[in-house]
Amino acid sequence: MASLLLAFNTQKRTPPPLSKGLLPRYNLNKPKSLSLLNKPFSPNSTTLKIKGSSVSSALTPQLNETLVNQEDERPLSEIWKEIQGCNDWEGLLDPMNSHLRKEIIRYGEFAQASYDSFDFDPHSKYCGSCKYRGAQFFEKLDMQGHVTYQISRYLYATSNINLPNFFQKSRLSRVWSTHANWMGYVAVTTNEEEIKRLGRRDIVVAWRGTVTYLEWIYDLKDILCVANFTNDPSIKIELGFYDLYTKKENSCKYCTFSAREQVLAEIKRLLDYYRGEEISITITGHSLGAALATLSAYDIAEMRLNYMDDGEYRTRIPITVYSFSGPRVGNLKFKERCDELGVKVLRVINVHDKVPTVPGIIANEKLQFQKYIEDNMSFPWSYAHVGVELALDHTHSPFLKPTKDFGCAHNLEAHLHLVDGYHGKGQRFCLATKRDIALVNKSCDFLRREYGVPPYWRQDENKGMVRNADGRWVLPERPRADAHPADTAHHVEQVLKNIAGSSQMEAL
Repeated sequence: MASLLLAFNTQKRTPPPLSKGLLPRYNLNKPKSLSLLNKPFSPNSTTLKIKGSSVSSALTPQLNETLVNQEDERPLSEIWKEIQGCNDWEGLLDPMNSHLRKEIIRYGEFAQASYDSFDFDPHSKYCGSCKYRGAQFFEKLDMQGHVTYQISRYLYATSNINLPNFFQKSRLSRVWSTHANWMGYVAVTTNEEEIKRLGRRDIVVAWRGTVTYLEWIYDLKDILCVANFTNDPSIKIELGFYDLYTKKENSCKYCTFSAREQVLAEIKRLLDYYRGEEISITITGHSLGAALATLSAYDIAEMRLNYMDDGEYRTRIPITVYSFSGPRVGNLKFKERCDELGVKVLRVINVHDKVPTVPGIIANEKLQFQKYIEDNMSFPWSYAHVGVELALDHTHSPFLKPTKDFGCAHNLEAHLHLVDGYHGKGQRFCLATKRDIALVNKSCDFLRREYGVPPYWRQDENKGMVRNADGRWVLPERPRADAHPADTAHHVEQVLKNIAGSSQMEAL
């Protein structure tokens, strides 16, 4: 704990018949395309338009400037495995591949959606929940490039663990839940045109982080515990992340299954349903959500859920993590096991952000003798990052002002802005997809003042208040959020059987 404070102070088997409640969940139809929008994701759909601002003409070239940048003209459907990291993104980061840039931003927006849809208001009885129902989730957030996915289930975690500054609780006596917090969602591509563009059906898991910057970091105890997902006691995970992922609360209907059980059950269900198709599993998150993304990716792989038996063939479904500003999750053995399992992690960081430097201030992957220390000294504070790092620097962006606010350096929208302008080491910053720079100030104050974008501008109209039939302003009731589908226990049981069967096969 002292090390954390120091760091911040210094700077073909036929699946069983599916019941009516399984699919569609949120009208998730397998063969149909979405009728909402049949266009694939286009990052150019959000160009900067600042109305009524006093932007000087001298700034216009910066906004409209285009570098002579080589576009990868191969269709994404032909190279999606490389973009998902099958070769550890070799040759794709420097210079930055155009397909990869768009995919990093796209998955970052899935993570950002978990912030924009979360009710942080302590004066609301719905504080700690998601504002929107799954069927209208991306529409409500005006994410037209993502409506080709549909939410298949929401994820919850119990707040009765030792991370008090992470969870949001209402100050009112009557609340939607006294124990639960909404933690993210699972979504899947259902639009046939998008599936064709991607080259596969994509299952996305997006974990919510926190907009509060330092507080939850101070909650970390810097204590490693055994990851009880395998028989190897040398694989260890930070205790706070482990508890958040595995704890449950039987008295709360949203937490009768742990976050771990919820995500494993849903992945199992979707893979059974889409058996025989080309599938990818992509997990994303920012900050603490990035830690959960890495942890759940390891868990899915360790449980062998990404192996599909189809007659005499056994197919491994790729698992990719797009991590934004994530802390270290486990020890060196954890990192090595992720590599063995083929979990691909691309970590996007800002070099001025302190969160990726913890835990593990003393012993981490940069220490030459880390392996010797772990193997021979049982050092209890040894951590290692997983995967490939994409290190960005916010001082390279001409749109961002100098700041000592750690929250700006940690902000997810700022990271996506930096990805858009990054072309490779030593190359000039220039926005490639022309992503709207106003998004940077959505929940921080980071843009230069001359761009005329107010800080912290994103908020619900009238804080969600509406005028009722009597002309009075009221906070409307929200439809009660769905808890766990009736088949969750069944799929959790199938997960356990799956790992037991895999262990027996390996023993043979």
